[in-house]
This record gives sequence, C-alpha cells and structure tokens, in this order.
Amino acid sequence: MVLGDSLTAGLGLSPADAYPTLLQKRLDAAKLSYEVVNAGVSGDTSAGGLSRLDWALQDGVRILIVALGGNDGLRGLAPDQLRQNLAQIIERAQAKGIAVILAGMEAPPNFGRDYVVSFHKVYPALAQQYHVSLVPFLLQGVAGIDSLNQPDGIHPTAAGARIVADNVWSVLRPIAEERDGRAGS
Repeated sequence: MVLGDSLTAGLGLSPADAYPTLLQKRLDAAKLSYEVVNAGVSGDTSAGGLSRLDWALQDGVRILIVALGGNDGLRGLAPDQLRQNLAQIIERAQAKGIAVILAGMEAPPNFGRDYVVSFHKVYPALAQQYHVSLVPFLLQGVAGIDSLNQPDGIHPTAAGARIVADNVWSVLRPIAEERDGRAGS
C-alpha cells in the first residue's frame, strides 16, 4: 500500500506511469508476491492520510509506504503537526504488524530557513524513533530538474516517476524480499 498525495496518485500521468505502478512491475519481475495498491489522493496532507488510514490498512497489507508531507510543506503547516500525524500513521500500522517505509519530503524555501530545517528533520527523526526504513527524499534526483517535471514544477513527468520508483525500490526491495521469505535470494 502506498499512502500518499498527488505524487503517488500520478497527477498528470497515465496510470501506467505512476511510480506505484512501476513498483508493481519491479515486484513482478523479482517474482515477489505483492499487489501494490495506489492510495494516493491529490491534495492530501498528512492529516488527510491519517484520516483515511483505517480504510487503507484493510485487506492484508504487509508493507505500507508513507509518502505524505508535500502538501503540508506547500501550505506551510506546522512541522510538529506533520510529525504527530506521521507518528500516528506509523504506530497504527506497526500495531497491525505492517512494515513501514517512510518517504521523506522537503519543504519549499518560501517559508524560511527555520521552517525548512524543522520540516526536514521530521522524517529522519521518525525513522529513528520507530525503527522504520527511510527514503530520505522521495523526489531525489527529480526535484528542481525541469526536464523531469511537468510544467507546474512539482509533479514528475513519466521519466521523473521512473526515478522516484528507483528511490523507493532501493528501500522496498530488501523489505519485500524479507517479508516474502526470500531474504538474501
């Protein structure tokens, strides 16, 4: 299950080009028995993700990728609230025995350095506190590169989504293999 916002939903892309679909292709190629569910909702904040978590965690979810926070940052929402929302998502998933991968996000610079730094620190602190795997920055290698982003400068193109899938896959693969009983294979 990939719980996220428009980046996860694949805004502006065909469903086949959204990074959760690309993760499914990689899982299939690795012969790992998972079905990726794209639970991305455009415009969602961490609070929105938390509010629909019970729905998202139905039906035997084994791994939850939490890719939220971009809209929190764009709206200048308090980093402490982001942290609380993400912490609740992680705690509730872990209580059900679900492995969690946290995908980090960065805040835009327009709210000032203190905000950007506080926002940035949320993800590694939560990963350490809850012993979850971290994708340091979901958009690493994509953000700020015109050719990899749609005209809005926020949402990746199909080529950008492939890089986002690479970023997540590097963290997802070992967890998926372990949960599928194929660690080290």
